[in-house]
Amino acid sequence: MADELGPLPGEWSESQVSAWLKSIGVKEQYIKKLYEEEVDGRVLLELNEDYLRKETGMRSGPAHLLITKRDELISSQLKSQERQRTTSGQKSELKGKKNKQKSATLPVASECLPAQMPETEQGALEERQTQDQTLCALTLKEDCKPRPFDKEGIDFAYVKHRVLQPESGAFDLISPCHEYKSFALAATLDRTRLQAKFAKEVFKFGVGCMNIRSNGTIHFGVMDSKDDTGYTHGEIIGIPVKEKDMYTDALDHIEKSFSTSDGEHVRQCVRPPRFIEVIDRKSTEKMYVVEVDIVPSISIVKGRVYSVRLPNFKESANKVEHEKDTVYRRVGSKSEPVSDKDQNNFYLRVKERDVQREEAEKRQFLSAPDICQDLGRKLTMLMTNGKKFLEKDKWYILVTNKFKSDDLSNLDWLLNMKIFCVFDFDPDSKLSGLCSKYIQHHAANMHFMQNYRISSGMSVKDLESHLNLFDQTSWIFCNGRTDYKGNEPTFDEMEWIRTKMTLLRESVSLICKQMLPKGTFQVIFLLTSPVEKPILHTFYEFFTDMEGHEDIICISESEENFQRWQSFAESSCGTETVNHSSVVGMKMSHINATLQQIQPVNLHVTKHLPIFVKGTCFLEAHAEENMYSLEILAVDHCDETNEDYIEAEKANIERQFYHGGKVTWLNFWLAEHGYVGEVIERDAYNDVSELLKDALKQNVDQSPVNRINIYHHPGSGGSTVARQLMWKNRKNLRCAVVKPSYSAAVVAKHAAELREYEEKDPNKCLSVLLLIEDSDQDYLDDLRNELFAAIHTKQNHDKTPCFILFSCRRSNDPETRCKESPLRNVAVTHKLSDKEKRKFAGKRQTLEECYEPKFILTFVLMSEEFNPHYVEKFVQHLLQGIDHESAVTLLIKYVALLNTYVQNSFISQSHCEALLGLTIHTDRFRQHGFENSLSEQAKLVFLHLRDDKTYIQSVRIINPFVAEEILRQLLGNQNSQSNLAMNLVCNEVLFEHRFGKEDYQGCLRALFIRRSKISRGDEFDSFFSPLVEHVCNNETPEKAIELLKKAYECFHKDPFFAQQLARLHYSFEKFEEAKHWAEIAAKQMPNNSYILDTKGQVYSKWFQAKCKAIENVPKTAQNTADAVNTALTAIECFKECEKAAVAEAENNNTSGFFSEVVVGCRLLKLIFSLQVFSNKTYGHSECIKYLTTDHIPEEIKEPWEPFHSRLKNLKDTLAEALEYISVDLSYFQKEIGEETETSGSPEMNISNPLAWLVKKSTEYAKYFIEGVSITQLKQYKSNLASLSLSKKRMIIYHLGGGNITSLLYKLTDQKERGQLQIQLLEDIISLYSHDPCQAGFSQVDLANYIVTHIALNCLAPQSPKVATLKTLQDLSKQFPADKKKCSPTTLFLLTMLSWPDDGDKEKEAKYETVQLAVRHLRDHYLTKKKDIPQRKRRIYTHFFLSNASGLNKFVHKTKLQTILKVRSISEKRMKWFTGEAWKMPEIAQMLKHVSGWTEDGKVYLEGPQRNKFEIPALYTLSVPPGNENVTFYLGFTLRGPVAVNITVEK
Repeated sequence: MADELGPLPGEWSESQVSAWLKSIGVKEQYIKKLYEEEVDGRVLLELNEDYLRKETGMRSGPAHLLITKRDELISSQLKSQERQRTTSGQKSELKGKKNKQKSATLPVASECLPAQMPETEQGALEERQTQDQTLCALTLKEDCKPRPFDKEGIDFAYVKHRVLQPESGAFDLISPCHEYKSFALAATLDRTRLQAKFAKEVFKFGVGCMNIRSNGTIHFGVMDSKDDTGYTHGEIIGIPVKEKDMYTDALDHIEKSFSTSDGEHVRQCVRPPRFIEVIDRKSTEKMYVVEVDIVPSISIVKGRVYSVRLPNFKESANKVEHEKDTVYRRVGSKSEPVSDKDQNNFYLRVKERDVQREEAEKRQFLSAPDICQDLGRKLTMLMTNGKKFLEKDKWYILVTNKFKSDDLSNLDWLLNMKIFCVFDFDPDSKLSGLCSKYIQHHAANMHFMQNYRISSGMSVKDLESHLNLFDQTSWIFCNGRTDYKGNEPTFDEMEWIRTKMTLLRESVSLICKQMLPKGTFQVIFLLTSPVEKPILHTFYEFFTDMEGHEDIICISESEENFQRWQSFAESSCGTETVNHSSVVGMKMSHINATLQQIQPVNLHVTKHLPIFVKGTCFLEAHAEENMYSLEILAVDHCDETNEDYIEAEKANIERQFYHGGKVTWLNFWLAEHGYVGEVIERDAYNDVSELLKDALKQNVDQSPVNRINIYHHPGSGGSTVARQLMWKNRKNLRCAVVKPSYSAAVVAKHAAELREYEEKDPNKCLSVLLLIEDSDQDYLDDLRNELFAAIHTKQNHDKTPCFILFSCRRSNDPETRCKESPLRNVAVTHKLSDKEKRKFAGKRQTLEECYEPKFILTFVLMSEEFNPHYVEKFVQHLLQGIDHESAVTLLIKYVALLNTYVQNSFISQSHCEALLGLTIHTDRFRQHGFENSLSEQAKLVFLHLRDDKTYIQSVRIINPFVAEEILRQLLGNQNSQSNLAMNLVCNEVLFEHRFGKEDYQGCLRALFIRRSKISRGDEFDSFFSPLVEHVCNNETPEKAIELLKKAYECFHKDPFFAQQLARLHYSFEKFEEAKHWAEIAAKQMPNNSYILDTKGQVYSKWFQAKCKAIENVPKTAQNTADAVNTALTAIECFKECEKAAVAEAENNNTSGFFSEVVVGCRLLKLIFSLQVFSNKTYGHSECIKYLTTDHIPEEIKEPWEPFHSRLKNLKDTLAEALEYISVDLSYFQKEIGEETETSGSPEMNISNPLAWLVKKSTEYAKYFIEGVSITQLKQYKSNLASLSLSKKRMIIYHLGGGNITSLLYKLTDQKERGQLQIQLLEDIISLYSHDPCQAGFSQVDLANYIVTHIALNCLAPQSPKVATLKTLQDLSKQFPADKKKCSPTTLFLLTMLSWPDDGDKEKEAKYETVQLAVRHLRDHYLTKKKDIPQRKRRIYTHFFLSNASGLNKFVHKTKLQTILKVRSISEKRMKWFTGEAWKMPEIAQMLKHVSGWTEDGKVYLEGPQRNKFEIPALYTLSVPPGNENVTFYLGFTLRGPVAVNITVEK
């Protein structure tokens, strides 16, 4: 198995490691975990049992097995290497390395680890270094070249443990011979001893070279295996150099070691020592190789033989002494003395050696010059990946250091490139370097490497948003920043390695492995000054994390700067690759000119925006980039496009659009300038144009934020219509597309900046047309509110809107949405009008002359109106001959499945490549390679997308209808979508693929969990995800269950999948299994109210099933006990849900209260149906007696023994739940039919909670009174005194008078049943005491009594039953004096009843009563509101203050609603919000204008003398800026009085 995976385990990828682990029997769960932890071959070599147990949870047995098998693998690899090398030498090398731990020369653990491993893991692995040092022997030591011989100013470096060629003798006299000395011990000696030793070795080698006339270099710090057992011969280790002058001054021994004449020659031939730094990624100590070059020029040495008295430190004499005069020569790789017998012959051959040297020097100077490279073409090919132009969608990462001032003036080529980030090692860059130049033209964010650390709880997307990545260039100062006032110092090389290396590793790993997929970016090393270690380390990190060098380019004008970088890079990717990917010796001005020619856009083209006075202004690039949440459409948009680029790409751009791609601005530009045919204008374009004209008409009552909506069928061209409108109006309005993923607050801020950009007067600006695509209603409301807030400080007197929100949303029923609000909405459907059919037919004919129909598929389908029969035939023809077993076909199925069921779903290209097993690691043409791997069918149906923000590539089917049909035909008659979905979720290659994991798993999660919602544009509302419902309906529920179980496992036992399983099981009455899954979910999330609600629903449905089972049999205590127990368990679960919901700060889940009432009423129905209670004469009263007293009938005493106490509490608990619902609805009433999106999924969705409350209150009460109908109520009227208080209360409850919400609901039902509601209210009043002042009502009864009179007055002010305002005011004095004891309803009534009239003598006292009540009301409100946005918890205004007197001064909101006559909820809400409703004459005449003033954005009421009375504005944004005298209408809410229609007094 290991042989199949590759030559060396240290080079294995994560996938290869996983395959090997599987082959040795490691469990799948551990393999998966190690894959997630990015364990590749290098990390495998360093694993230990502690790490496996702590980090992966692996048990001791499997951990021991893994380590044992790994060691066996290593052993076999070592043996294999030993067979290729000298056995004894290898053994001694390993032995020596174990013994010499402190001076070990192999790469240590940190070098063998991937850069992205956390420090904690590295630490754990480094602890085993001493035991596992031999493992690194598997990594072969790289060869390297020596420093260029005898060249000045070369910035060169060696890398530790690389190996120079073996020591050599004379070859051609010019090529230097080499000798190596470890000098490890000598380097530690004192000055005198070190200099003597150094001079001895240099003189001996130097004289040997001079005497044979050969150039040579002696290297100190390079291992000679003869002396340095355990190291490879020629291995670079380096020596510490404390003082360089110690080595330079050592040559002063020349005068004592040579004769005077010889000494002069030696001085000329022996070059001063060179100190070559040794780079060691794991060490922070500087080491050097000290080299001395010998150059015996013939002009110096001709005719001479040199002898030397070598210096030697004698320890016995404690001084330097000189040996006898000796002649040395080079013999092979050694310097040896010339023996006495050879001296004559040696002297005789001096002339011969001189001739050879002279000829060698002549050949050197007469050699042909190097052939000049075509650097311009090389640079172009490297930058474009062999194409004609730079790729517009490619990101660039720069790594650079200090720039020369001349070079800064030649950087225009950088300005049009999409620079993702810059790793800048120049601390002065912001002041005088590259950064200072760049920010003159573009916006950039200044960062440090630590900013790229992901804190706990933060996702990669969160960090991208936090750092504004992909929107603005991230400028990373890697080694300090001199202009920064914070603590970010500059470090020397070694200190940088100690303190910054980990940060570099983490940031590079994050970018390469989680932000930018391979092939989407290019790294450019711009070497403009001498290269230091940090830049070399940066190359290593990029090379490692990018898994290769093909997307790394080096540009260096200076060959000297390049040499040091080259010597380091060669070890990772080889000399040939480095030279191929580097452009060296080209001036920056030449680079600038060359690269400008291949850019798709022209340089220095400034965009323009329209202005209010009908001219244009410049739109500077940095200003545009600072409004990063908007894609701004300029007057001259696309004019900057290079003409050559247009000619080369226009056909591709047009074909991509008609194939199904989203329309781009370039499509419109090409059509407008005649390069391609016109883009068809659908009829809807004219409709929406008219709406825009109407919105822009001057109107005194014009809202500053207007709105137009397009609802469109998927694939019908709605987005094209929207963008056409933007394009045609770009010269008259300021137009921008809102980018997804930005908060409404950020978008509003940028939109306001765009509106006022380069305008003199903020009140005289053009309207801004903002296109928002596929956004939900909540976001649009938020954005509208934020835009109001952004402009509300401006005293805008303009009569045209400041902003027009242009929403374009997908819908399966656009025509219905259009009818809801015809003056605001436009529908775009698949159906073509006769006029459109003629346009499409003509265009189709034109296109088919240029392109085959298969290349313009979407347009063809549109022209056929997506006719199902045509789509079926088209797909049938398309799939002919497809290979059903191929991986590409499987990919088509997966994409089709996602596109069928999940809106806007896709699979990233990176995921596709992983599935297809593509390893496009060395192919510079990545996209081309991917497309070539696809079948013909895939090429036709796949639409290649790119993210507008990140430019990341992905694929989807050209249209959801096509996807659905492909899925149907590929699966055939089996219709086994469950099997396909099972394969998809189990596909680990896709599921665990690192890049784009969040997006992919999000789509997959939606496939299994996301329900359909008509409000989101879906065709219907569903109880489960459409896929699950399809499997249940067309296959079997069991398959759906198995599918969700597998998804539960794959999503790491996500509790929300367990919740879905519980719901699915109880839907098919598999209650035991449902209980199991509900408990699993609740155990994992015990405080999630939605999951607890599901748990309650399990028992609720179970209870229903048990009731149904005994529906047709006589009911006894025995046969109902099980059902009663289940019902009580359900109620307990709902109680837990209620408790959790109240505690949740960001949700308002009331489903537990509703469900408790539903189950409670069903339980009461079951109890009253028992035989013991079914006797018509006394059974009902017997049951009431059992439920409300200590009485227990004998028949149920024993069978129901566990339930008695809980059943006797049932009446009170249900009353409490109903009261909670009532209060909640009185605070925040939801409009009938309005849907609310929540993070959870409540089981019960009640469209009209007000009607539901009335119905359930009536149902609940009927069980506790004997007579249930209004007719039967008449028998009580003659004898009301005989009824007990509790019976009266239940009758009132039954009639709908039990709470404020039920009472006020009667006002909304007056159209159809107005007379009946009046009768009911009068009957309720008659049930109260005729002398209420003496009746001693409870607080609740008193509040309900007062509300009944107010409600009756609204419906029938002439009714004799209505009490006067004075009577109700007197009654309100019975409310508790301590307002802390008052309920919110009581306090609400106090604010209304105590509100003084204009001439009231007790005005001041009444204001104080109101203010006291308001203070307590606001406390209750804040508790109730929680931390939920105001738009999701809209306070409901029940009454408004009118010009009438008495009770007539309180006008209920329903009366105002009838005046509006608006069908759509959103339209109705918009009219109130914008203030349009308040200006209607009928409403203006009815409501009272209250006077006050504004101060610091707050509204105060005129009238109270002692204390200022703040009246909060119902809409905060309606408060005029500054301090003004105002009038407003007064509304009454359970938060207190509110101000609406606030108007500055003229």
